[in-house]
Amino acid sequence: MNRMTGFVFGIGIAAAAFDGAAIAQDSSVKAALDTSLRGAVEAKDVPGVVALVTDRERVLYQGAFGVADVSTGRPLASDALFRIASMTKPVTSVAVMQLVEQGRIGLDDAAEKYLPELAGLQVLDSFDAGTGDYRLRAPARPPTVRHFLTHTSGLAYGFTSAIWRDLKPRAGDVFPFGGPLLFDPGERWHYSTSTDVAGKLVEAVSGQKLEDYFRQHIFAPLKMDDTSYNVPETKGPRLVAQQQRAGERMDGPVVLQNPQAPLTVAAPIGGGGLASTAEDYGRFVRMLLNGGALDGARVLKPETVALMGQNHIGAVSVPALKSALPRSADFGFIADGRDKWGLGFLITADQVPGKRSPGSLSWGGINNTFFWVDPARGIAGVIMMQYLPFADAKALAVYDAFERGAYQFVNAER
Repeated sequence: MNRMTGFVFGIGIAAAAFDGAAIAQDSSVKAALDTSLRGAVEAKDVPGVVALVTDRERVLYQGAFGVADVSTGRPLASDALFRIASMTKPVTSVAVMQLVEQGRIGLDDAAEKYLPELAGLQVLDSFDAGTGDYRLRAPARPPTVRHFLTHTSGLAYGFTSAIWRDLKPRAGDVFPFGGPLLFDPGERWHYSTSTDVAGKLVEAVSGQKLEDYFRQHIFAPLKMDDTSYNVPETKGPRLVAQQQRAGERMDGPVVLQNPQAPLTVAAPIGGGGLASTAEDYGRFVRMLLNGGALDGARVLKPETVALMGQNHIGAVSVPALKSALPRSADFGFIADGRDKWGLGFLITADQVPGKRSPGSLSWGGINNTFFWVDPARGIAGVIMMQYLPFADAKALAVYDAFERGAYQFVNAER
């Protein structure tokens, strides 16, 4: 063996040894994540969980544990379909931003320019919870497209607002998208039906129904073949049962909801309703990690993805809202008063040791499905469970442990 051959041979052995060490580290991290998630199921903290970790290039981890139906014990598979509820919102936001890129929607346009029914929105001036009496006034300014993408429109949900929960419209009063505005647009952040309005904007401007628009412009290019509002009958056996904790306060063991929702969604909305898999949503977050493109298909420009990840609420902060209904716990996963909101995403403010970077994007669905995207460290995670209440303490504990485990992959590569 001559000197050059020996040198190349030595380099090859060193590289192989390095690759072997990396594989061993990945295997060790995977085993630890498996143990953590399996342990949560065996302890009956959650009935089942599917989780996925990805970087910009590939899936680093995927695991499925527990059952898809607590009443039958049907095993949960990695390709299980979950109703992802408000994880639909980032998809709708991407669709709006595609139309913004094309110059067909302006972020600071009054939304009523595209949806005339919004012209009559009014702000709640006062509400007497005892008598039900209320007074309305005109808003200080019309809500813009940006307000609806950032939950600063003044709208709410019944489970995020006791006023919306309790207010009964008088005869003749019609409140588009659920109720009167709680405040003037732009003044506060309040989780709401705002993304339903964004979905209507997509339909009005594109001339397509949401299901069709999403399929053509997002799901097909990204090869998200298992994501849809309406689940085909052939895929029905893969759909995870809808479940909830028993009791009026939803603090008991997890039981089956009765009745179960149908496979079809009569009227798809931008704020929720999609069914998807961890693998499909993993492709969506990997697209975001890669600046709007995946496997040669581009759905957004890099500068648009960057814009979506910037603070669009200024000095307004995102509060850890108190729940007004048992179907959700308080929003304790938010860094109260410090986190911000972009165009479709919560923006993390704090660096917590072992977890995502400041500037990471995230959100979840009411059935305890969650995701985050960390552009700074090039990693994203998707974790899916399927039961109420939202932000259940045990579900959040599993989410926390999963995220900490996911960052071990980043550490192992250093």
